[in-house]
Parts: sequence; structure tokens; C-alpha cells
Amino acid sequence: MGNVREQARWTRARLGRGGPALDLLTARFDRHEYAPHVHDEYTVGVTVGGLETIAYRGGRIVSGPGSIVVLEPGEMHTGGPAAPEGYAYRALYAAPALLGDGTLGTALPYFPVPVLHDPELAAALRRAHTDLSAHPDPLEAESRLPWLLAALARRHSTSRAVPGAVPGAVPGARSVAHTVRDRLADELLAPPSLGDLAADLGLSRYQLLRAFRTAMGVPPYAWLAQYRVTRARALLDAGVRPAEAAALVGFADQAHLTRWFRRVLGVTPAAYRNSVQDAGC
Repeated sequence: MGNVREQARWTRARLGRGGPALDLLTARFDRHEYAPHVHDEYTVGVTVGGLETIAYRGGRIVSGPGSIVVLEPGEMHTGGPAAPEGYAYRALYAAPALLGDGTLGTALPYFPVPVLHDPELAAALRRAHTDLSAHPDPLEAESRLPWLLAALARRHSTSRAVPGAVPGAVPGARSVAHTVRDRLADELLAPPSLGDLAADLGLSRYQLLRAFRTAMGVPPYAWLAQYRVTRARALLDAGVRPAEAAALVGFADQAHLTRWFRRVLGVTPAAYRNSVQDAGC
């Protein structure tokens, strides 16, 4: 949209290499009002500014900063500003199965309350949305989004786990995690999807994620990114340029390498390369 106060940007992420698509919307509106419409997916949004009003299930709901909004598949709804300053939000459109993976039973999760107040989960959804909108890495998307969506269903839907049950618990979690770790290390330029790995091990994607996080302390995409940084660091030590190192270890581009290099080592790849060269001189 031409008006700087009326903006919408779509990003398509894939859940694993060759996996299903999941769309991400970043929007800021002063006046825009959506016509009544439905989605085949769950709409999961986090309001980041202003107030939005939505006609939904015969009534009207209002969401403010930090609120999570969940609109179910097939439910007619609208959307528009509830205050003069407009509204801003981040939304993702998730296939129903992504929210059911990690709960018990076969029924789709039902959210009796569409506006949720869960600051921890809202912050995690917003961070994942921001990161993946900038760099829609397939393994990162598949590691982060199904995990967060399953948590959303467990915490706030009527299909959450029954007391005492632990959905996703996997005997031999460490062995599962090491198998996944070794596959990712061996195929770091084109890592397999977690869905394929889970199917090979006879697990659901959620079970695989739970086993890996339990054993390794981080989700698969974060482990692989740190492994790639280690490999890239060795290449930089050998005099390889950052852009070339990024390609050789499987990062999407130099910016993607820089983002993770700074997270792990606190400096940019270029600064690191210059420092080791200066030390060598």
C-alpha cells in the first residue's frame, strides 16, 4: 500500500525443505477495514500497537498490544481500527494439524476465548514472526512454529492434555536427538525436514522436537546454526571471505551468517576475520 500508515507485507515460510508453506503477515493500518471473510487455516495474531476490533462469532472483540488473537478455520470475521491511532499486528496462518500436534485426542483444538493474555507466549510468537519474516529459513520455521502453536493449543484450547499425561514424551530421547543431530550435521547444506526425520523414526514432529530440546537444550534449527557458525569460523580462520563462508556452510546469505555469528560469538564475521588476520600478521 502506498500510504506509509497503511502497510501490509506477506512472507512465505516453508516448514522444512520442500515442506508445506505457512504465510506470515506484518501489518500496520490506520483506517483499513477487512470485509467479512474466512480462512481455511487458524489465524494466530499478536497485536503490537493500537487497538483492533474484530466482528467474530456474532459479537465484537477488541485486542490491544501484547494480546494473542486466535481465529478458527471457517469462522467469518472482519477487522479494523478501534481507536484513532489505528492498529498494528503480526499474524500467521497455520494448517489445523500444526495446532493439534502435541495435544491428546483427534479433535481439532477449539479456542472458546479468541483474545488471549499470555505475555510469554505472545513475546515468543512475535520474536519468531520477526525473525522468520526477515529470514524464512525452512528448518528454523519447522523448529519454531509448530512448537509454539502446539504450546498455544495446550495452554488455551479445550483439546489440551489431560492431567498427568505428557503428550510428546519419547523413550530414548537422547538417542533420537543424537540421530537427528548427526543427520543435520551430515546434510548441513540442505538439511532434511523434521517431518521426514520424524517419519523415519516413527514419531510425530512434536515428539521429535520435544526429544531434541530435552536432550540438546535447544531446538534443531538453533543447534544447526551454531554448528554452521563453528564451521564458518574455521573457514574465516583460513582466510575465506564471509560471503563465501556463508554459502559453504549452508546459510542463506552473508546477512544470515552475520545474524547468527553475532549471536554466538558477539562480533560480525568480517570483524572476526580481520582480527584473526591482524593477529596472524
